[in-house]
Amino acid sequence: MEKLYQALNKQVANLSVLFTKLHHFHWYVSGPNFYPYHAKLEEFYDEVNEVYDAVAERLLMIGGQPVSNMKGYLAITSLKEASGEEKPEDMLTHVLDDFKILVTEFKEALLLAQEHKDEATADLLIQTISSFEKHIWMISATLK
Repeated sequence: MEKLYQALNKQVANLSVLFTKLHHFHWYVSGPNFYPYHAKLEEFYDEVNEVYDAVAERLLMIGGQPVSNMKGYLAITSLKEASGEEKPEDMLTHVLDDFKILVTEFKEALLLAQEHKDEATADLLIQTISSFEKHIWMISATLK
């Protein structure tokens, strides 16, 4: 179970960093696509916040201990913080790249959950993968 705990904890960290990055982009986006980007980034951070909480609570339910502070998040995240210099299209590219990383790592965690016959964790991961894959498709179409 330790590997599953570690995989889920990494996603708690990733989701926290992404949540913060999405807020930053939401606040600082500008230009001709301001309104649709601003609104979509808010949708993303609302969803990420729900998944972040769900993964952390699931980790607690199965006996793990989610990391819960910025120092801890930054020590284990796979994502990079926003630099503060991004243009709107670069913001979307960063979000796209982050969703791709999350999908890859959620699939790795899914295999661990399935190995432990933890169907509830597997279900949470599958639902999130499906949603994030849709975001990848839509952002990719937007950036063409």
